[in-house]
Amino acid sequence: MRPLDLKNLSVVLTILGFAMVNASLAFAQSKTEDGSKPENPIVFTADEVTHDRKLGIVTASGSVEISHNNQVLLADRISYNERQDIVSATGNVSLLEESGHVLFAEFMELSGDFKEGIVKNLRIRLVDNARIAASGARRTNGTRTEMRNAVYSPCETCARTPDQPPLWQVKATKVVHDQVNKEIEYFDAWMEFAGVPVIYTPYFSHPDPTVKRKSGFLTPSTGGSTSLGTTFSTPYYFNISPHQDLTLTPTLTGKEGLLVAGEYRQQFHNGRMESKASLTQDSKDDIRGHINSFGRFDIDQKWRWGFVAKRSSDDTYLRRYRFPNERTLTSRAYVEGFSRRNYLAADAYAFQGTAVEDDPGQAPLVLPMVEYSRLSDIGKFGARTSFNVNSVIMTRSEGTDTRRISVGGGWHLPHIGRLGDVTNFSATLRGDLYHVNDLTQPNNQNKHDGFSGRIHPQLKADWSLPLARQHGSVSQIIEPSALVIVSPYAGNSPKIPNEDSIDLEFDDTNLFSDNRFTGFDRVEGGPRINYGLKWGLVGSKGGHTSVFAGQSYRLKDDNTFAKGSGLEGHLSDFVGRVNISPGSHLDLIYRTRLDKDNLSPKRNEVQMSAGPPALRLSTNYVFFDSQDDSEFSGREEISGNVSAKLNRLWRSSFAGRYDLEGELRSLALNLTYECECFTFSTTLTRQFYEDRDLRPNDTILFKLTFKTLGDVQTGFSNVGG
Repeated sequence: MRPLDLKNLSVVLTILGFAMVNASLAFAQSKTEDGSKPENPIVFTADEVTHDRKLGIVTASGSVEISHNNQVLLADRISYNERQDIVSATGNVSLLEESGHVLFAEFMELSGDFKEGIVKNLRIRLVDNARIAASGARRTNGTRTEMRNAVYSPCETCARTPDQPPLWQVKATKVVHDQVNKEIEYFDAWMEFAGVPVIYTPYFSHPDPTVKRKSGFLTPSTGGSTSLGTTFSTPYYFNISPHQDLTLTPTLTGKEGLLVAGEYRQQFHNGRMESKASLTQDSKDDIRGHINSFGRFDIDQKWRWGFVAKRSSDDTYLRRYRFPNERTLTSRAYVEGFSRRNYLAADAYAFQGTAVEDDPGQAPLVLPMVEYSRLSDIGKFGARTSFNVNSVIMTRSEGTDTRRISVGGGWHLPHIGRLGDVTNFSATLRGDLYHVNDLTQPNNQNKHDGFSGRIHPQLKADWSLPLARQHGSVSQIIEPSALVIVSPYAGNSPKIPNEDSIDLEFDDTNLFSDNRFTGFDRVEGGPRINYGLKWGLVGSKGGHTSVFAGQSYRLKDDNTFAKGSGLEGHLSDFVGRVNISPGSHLDLIYRTRLDKDNLSPKRNEVQMSAGPPALRLSTNYVFFDSQDDSEFSGREEISGNVSAKLNRLWRSSFAGRYDLEGELRSLALNLTYECECFTFSTTLTRQFYEDRDLRPNDTILFKLTFKTLGDVQTGFSNVGG
């Protein structure tokens, strides 16, 4: 034997043909038997290499690294038996696989292509940093690893107490990692929590970290309420294809039978769709359910269409079975197009009210509503022209049917003065034509059928003068603003229905609107001027404070505005806003409307968030007076939330909502523990809401989230008096 001794020298040898089946290879080979170069050569480095030609053994030692087929084997010492095609590695052995998993061991004996072998004292770090440890393992075909006496955990061990067990771990007599099916299976397994066994199962499995989606049962959950009894849910996830999936969740209830809920999602090349639905037959043999679906699809670069479908079998179903609920369920189908400064849309709407006072016969069906708008390019003197068309057909099974078309256009000219003042001039003209059936006239029982209309011209000048001055690191800003509008009176005939402009809220956000009504059915007429003043400070580090106040004046009273709106007189109420945010630990917004005669508040709203993350307070106070012809009554309500980060792992929060007329509406208390591999959350809530078959209830919910395994959720709800 004549050894080849290369000490303290990095040796790089390209081994050709190592992956060929039944080929006996040596580390010194450079070509396959037919003289060609192999597709997957092996590259290795070492401090020292010896070759026993008689025994056919190549030995490498000292920082040995072998690379083959996107796999890297590291060890202190590696020997290769040419005749048996076996690689033996000892001392700090690690194998980096193509998937990103890393295997560590004291000893590995592998086939020449790394696909077969045995391992002693195995440790695996998966791509999501979870770990598996086993006393021994067998590797088969490079895709299956069977481990004995194994432990799995994604939790980090504490550096101060490395001998302590992780927060949670799964132990099993046998663990199989199937890399073809991308699944990790456990046999005779039990879960330990803080070193204490808590759950045993003869078998369970979960996808390995390389899997994004895989069909199978999700973690079941339990719960209950006085009205539903004990509930048990077992979701099943269907991975239909890479771009579509389905989740079915059957729920057994102790008092109301079986509830089946589903969620379907699909991604198309030109859009996406999501649908949620549920169905049940309750104890009275009534079929109840709901659907909540939406989709949006691109036709081409200019056109798209979509839909939203929201329906429920009855008003209280969603709240009773704990689905997301809205005061009005709105369904919509639409198609719309965009082209430079042109926009065209056709919509259809259907509504379902869920409040006790809602009358299904009064709910309108809108089919269709068509809207077109166009803004021209900049013309002479910087002016632009605009053109708008809006039409709607609205029918009801009971009540008024309405058909309307509105056509408008205008000329708009911006101007910047020598002082830096900004003025926008505009002249607009709009015409509305209506045809109605069964329109009730004010103060009598007569019905109006037929045509009506109006022509509404308007001239407008919008002016502002922003002024700024620097004081060290603080900038001071003062900006007076005014809006002068001239338009005729008497634009709102009693023969014109009011479908889309019923509720009006006068505040700082619409002080400078040329029409404060939100829709087309009511117009704001008469000469008037709106004026306001804004003052603010802005710091160099991002802090800012601003104050705004304003008012509106009109030459004549306008009975279009309801009593209590703040706009019914010559002078309007005062509106104002205060923003204070000196830094990240305080954010305050105050909005108000004050009576013009005695400055008594007609509306107050306070939103505040204060404190560092260790102790954060958020509150919202709302007060507003009622006004005639409004859908909403007056209200004075306060809500708040206090959140505290108790330490690195624990946090808590308390929230409540209180009607200051004397009724507590809701309370909620939460306590959460969260570390890198586990989250525990418990929430206690009290809801005081009552509506037909719904009563005030207390709920306690427990949720445990095990990283890589999923959620476990349970809770109970108790109906109170």
